[in-house]
Amino acid sequence: MSIRTILFDLDGTLIDTNELIIASFTHTISQYGDRDYTREEILDFIGPPLVESLAKINPDKVEEMVETYREHNIKNHDRYVTAYDGVVETMHTLKEQGFRLGVVTTKMKNTVHMGLELTNLDGLFETVVTLDDVTNAKPHPEPIVRALQELDTPASEALMVGDNTHDIEAGKNAGTKTAGVAWTVKGRKVLDDLHPDYMLDNMRDLLQMTGR
Repeated sequence: MSIRTILFDLDGTLIDTNELIIASFTHTISQYGDRDYTREEILDFIGPPLVESLAKINPDKVEEMVETYREHNIKNHDRYVTAYDGVVETMHTLKEQGFRLGVVTTKMKNTVHMGLELTNLDGLFETVVTLDDVTNAKPHPEPIVRALQELDTPASEALMVGDNTHDIEAGKNAGTKTAGVAWTVKGRKVLDDLHPDYMLDNMRDLLQMTGR
């Protein structure tokens, strides 16, 4: 495996923010939606940019909804968010082994850094590309291309790791290898259907794959 740079999605891949996201959507929908949404419906909102998801609930009130969602999300952040099993030690090991590491996420910068700091992942990534940094979000290749440029790595020597279809599609669109994570809240089959190059049952699997 000739990989020297590994890019990671954040939510649902490195850190478990699923219940926080669901709670924030539920809180927002209760104020602006025309009906209650099921957990399964809300799961479909995880992955795309927030504005895109909220527009499906009430296209006329998106700005107010974003504010309501973010206020709830930040207020409750530290109660919910944890790193997935094996993530912190694996990131430290990969960095010690000389891999270039980056985060590519559809979240806004401030909550990205809140999550990294809370889970002791801050300072492990040489680049963090957020929604604030790009014109086009995943699955467009722009965020991954930007990260690779910052890390001076060709796509052929990079791996994109994620829990969502957007992550796998963005990696393929940018020309990187791709890895899905079996702990995705949407169910492993959703990612299997996209035929990523690898599927991780635990983040520690990366250490066996890279074989350094």
